[in-house]
Amino acid sequence: MENLEAVVTKVNNAINGFVWGVPVLSLLILTGVLMTILTKVFQISHIGYWLKHTLGSIFKKEINAHVDEKGTVSQFQALCTALAATVGVGNIAGVAGAIILGGPGAVFWMWVAAFFGMMTNYSENVLGIFYRRKNSKGEWTGGAMYYLRDGLGGYRGFKHIGKVLAILFSIFAVLASFGIGNASQIGNISANLQNVFAIPGWVTGILLMILTGLVVVGGIKRIAAVTEKIVPFMVVLYIIGTVAVIIMNASRVGAAFGAIFSSIFGIKAVAGGAAGYVFAEVITMGFKRGVFSNEAGLGSSVMVHSASNVKEPVRQGMWGIFEVFMDTIIVCTLTALSILTSGCVDLTTGVADVADKNALVSEVFKNSFGSIGGYFIAIAILLFAFSTVLGWNYYGTKAWEFLFGTKSTIVYKVIFVLFIFVGATMDLALAWDISDTFNGLMALPNLIGVIALCPTVVKITKNYIRRNIKGERLEPMLSAHPEIQEKHASEL
Repeated sequence: MENLEAVVTKVNNAINGFVWGVPVLSLLILTGVLMTILTKVFQISHIGYWLKHTLGSIFKKEINAHVDEKGTVSQFQALCTALAATVGVGNIAGVAGAIILGGPGAVFWMWVAAFFGMMTNYSENVLGIFYRRKNSKGEWTGGAMYYLRDGLGGYRGFKHIGKVLAILFSIFAVLASFGIGNASQIGNISANLQNVFAIPGWVTGILLMILTGLVVVGGIKRIAAVTEKIVPFMVVLYIIGTVAVIIMNASRVGAAFGAIFSSIFGIKAVAGGAAGYVFAEVITMGFKRGVFSNEAGLGSSVMVHSASNVKEPVRQGMWGIFEVFMDTIIVCTLTALSILTSGCVDLTTGVADVADKNALVSEVFKNSFGSIGGYFIAIAILLFAFSTVLGWNYYGTKAWEFLFGTKSTIVYKVIFVLFIFVGATMDLALAWDISDTFNGLMALPNLIGVIALCPTVVKITKNYIRRNIKGERLEPMLSAHPEIQEKHASEL
């Protein structure tokens, strides 16, 4: 078993070093910057508009009312399921890991990844709604595989390239669902419950297998019904906890921000050839953990956003902006500030008192609230990670459906549930490394598709702005499929 893990680790490290080198980082930056420029910095120039139609509309009936249509969820349920998949251990252990390995400056690069990632996620969701279709069960189904096959594949001479990239994306998405969406999440739950409550990993594995199985067997309707209850509760509770820690250490907030901005290019004490390595490590850790947290560029959350009852692609695109904003700019920043103001990290050297990323966050809360702080983090990770497992099960199911058909998805669900036991007992560091690798592999075909289809995103965005903001009378751009376009246009 040890030899097998050693081989897996060696192979994974080789692939990880490639995908998280120039290829993925360049594509991530290029895609975000490109879409930001082409949409005229939509995330800033229209910030009041997208906040009004996301956060400001959560309590409106047309946003949160349950949908009777089969396989379709409300816009709020789609958001909650997407946030369930993104707001996970990446927001807690991921941020801590970025600071431990990359220093306080890694937080800045997480912000950069989020700022441009807002428009990457926006573009993914616009394309997801535009190219989605109904499956054999009459359920909405969409995602990067569809806009790769039907969008990129629709260009002259790109039919086979689009199809191959769609298949590769789906394969990587299925594999990623066992990493970022299963092993790393379950492993963190298991480790925390064992450390805080002395619950053996195998017990955690069996209990989570049963709970997950009961939820995912009901499909997107049941997953959304669970996540719309868990996500708002856990996010609000966690925000209150982190804000409380920051207030208790308010005198160190200025120093925390100072450490972030002064170590953007690495710790000052490092010089010579090592400085270049440290700079690369700071950026890499910031982008890795940023993507692990908000998933902008992976093309993952598109799959659940495509199940929304929305008709306007831009409306769902704005939920994608809010998703990244909430996940990274709000939740990850609060985690980072609670760590950096706690005194558990030397702001000059970037060295943490605790080397383990899970223990570091627990230590932060223990310093502020005593032993109850450790229980709080254990419960927070349980809720965050479990909801992520549910969200990623849906992503993996849709990718599996694209590869093997709708009727075969039960096979995937069974394998996914059984793998939870493996996640609860496997090496946690390896689970994180494998997750990073498949994240990068998944992002490659998706980002190629977004860049290739950027003219479509721009046309849809301009069409929406002219109709809904400037009040012009134009034919709406709602779907690439004529029958869906006609139906939705008549319903607006």
